[in-house]
Amino acid sequence: MIQTGMISHIFPISRLISFCALDVNGDINYANALFSEISEPNVYIWNTMIRGFVKKQFLEMSFCLFRRMVREKVEMDKRSYVFVLKGCGVLKGVGVHCRIWKVGFLGDLIVRNGLVHFYGGSGKIVDAQKVFDESPVRDVVTWTSLIDGYVKMKMVDEALRLFDLMCSSGVEFNDVTLITVFSACSLKGDMNLGKLVHELVENRGVECSLNLMNAILDMYVKCGCLPMAKEMFDKMEIKDVFSWTSMIHGYARNGEVDLAKKCFSVMPERNVVSWNAMIACYSQNNRPWEALELFHEMEKRGLVPMESTLVSVLSACAQSGSLDFGRRIHDYYIKQKQVKFSVILANALIDMYGKCGNMDAAGELFHEMPERDLVSWNSVIVGCASHGLAQKAVTLFEQMKCSGLKPDSITFVGVLSACAHGGLVNQGWEYFRCMELNGLIPGVEHYACMADLLGRSGHLKEAFEFTKQMPVEPDKAVWGALLNGCRMHGNVELAKVAAEKLIELDPQDSGIYVLLASLCANERKWADVRMVRSLMRAKGVKKNPGHSLIEVDGNFYEFVAADDSHHESQAIHKILDEIILLSKLEEYVSDAQPEQT
Repeated sequence: MIQTGMISHIFPISRLISFCALDVNGDINYANALFSEISEPNVYIWNTMIRGFVKKQFLEMSFCLFRRMVREKVEMDKRSYVFVLKGCGVLKGVGVHCRIWKVGFLGDLIVRNGLVHFYGGSGKIVDAQKVFDESPVRDVVTWTSLIDGYVKMKMVDEALRLFDLMCSSGVEFNDVTLITVFSACSLKGDMNLGKLVHELVENRGVECSLNLMNAILDMYVKCGCLPMAKEMFDKMEIKDVFSWTSMIHGYARNGEVDLAKKCFSVMPERNVVSWNAMIACYSQNNRPWEALELFHEMEKRGLVPMESTLVSVLSACAQSGSLDFGRRIHDYYIKQKQVKFSVILANALIDMYGKCGNMDAAGELFHEMPERDLVSWNSVIVGCASHGLAQKAVTLFEQMKCSGLKPDSITFVGVLSACAHGGLVNQGWEYFRCMELNGLIPGVEHYACMADLLGRSGHLKEAFEFTKQMPVEPDKAVWGALLNGCRMHGNVELAKVAAEKLIELDPQDSGIYVLLASLCANERKWADVRMVRSLMRAKGVKKNPGHSLIEVDGNFYEFVAADDSHHESQAIHKILDEIILLSKLEEYVSDAQPEQT
């Protein structure tokens, strides 16, 4: 084009700029270089460049071009305003709206649709509704833009009401409308409504695009109807990565991890979202080792994880006690700024450090956070409570209340658990009673915390009376807390009552029988010990062997009693013997020292 001189003609250069600015294989910088060489670009070329910058997310550049058009008095058309609105923030968009009104384009349907879409997408749904209400003519784009705005604001009922009104107004919906409506059904979790809309699509004979079929599939998955999702998936002649990933999400939600794994294995194409879905599936279904292994494989393939990937991986670290793995995530991805640090990631890290036993790191991270949400406070309070740092947990709870955040039911579980571990009976009662002042009704988990608090503190009769007066049926946690209190304080008779209730709830739990037998043996109630063992035999209950887990250089090793399976077991037992001998020597030296007066 340069050699032939065609580059100087407006029509061919406009097509070249259009390709460079808008095509997936184009180059916006090259388009801008070409644009800068044109002495008098027409409005089509100006619009193309604005549209191209918006598409490539160079939003400031698109608005700068629009301002140049205004300064240079370029005669704009309606598309100039529509394209620039797609890249505007709220303040700039309001300014564009004012100019639209000033130059007389407000009556144009395309421009009005652009304004409805802009206000809806910017969260200014009241302004979007106002423009919609003032529109003398509305087409499918007008209705769809407003419905989409309500869905983005999670105002699902309003969105569905508007769709119903659209249908009764005689306006024919399109693919985009239906995708938005199925998204609303997903958010609402209303499968029956989703089915009705699906039936409407089939009865009208709508030709479903891949995007629409994916939206229907996603709706069934999110509404928990896996059979319908599977049926939809099997009917799809063309499937993309979104289709396969939706099925992985569906299997994960249903706890069918192996089917999710099979789906992931046969996917013709995977992206980061697919890997994230499978890692989350393992993590959410208590298979943390497989989650960590898959993440390691993802790293080897050179894929950069998303925030949600790291949250799932940190959750897997917390479940498995993989402190070194979690620390590596913190050091490499967050401290080296490979992934943008956020409150969500900080919360996941605090939870991981707390559950892996490093409360110093959890506390340090918490205090360094520039902003904290309720989850941040809950994570550090629960962490302190589970590690016996009762006073610290209570202090944090009081600080949280002073910060203006309102505690939720999880906060109270944390602080009541802290009181239980610290023997803070009066404070525990105070916090329990003030739940209702915070608009919260105590749940069974809060009653379990109180039973644990009273039981640990030796108030066993009070704890038993407390369980009898509960407005909800006591569960395993409540009776288990009472049984543990009886074990600590040697109350066999009450322990029998608690154990009987626990056996009714879970007759195959060997831990109940073992705990009761151990308590009876400690109190030399040999007849009761024989009775418990006979009951175990009668019910066919076998004691699950206890096991220990140790991490060495990032690898985990599991041991049971008298286990000689490890290839270095002789050396391990030798070291253990030395440790026991040293501890006895230390005890002997301590006892031999004269008392200080």
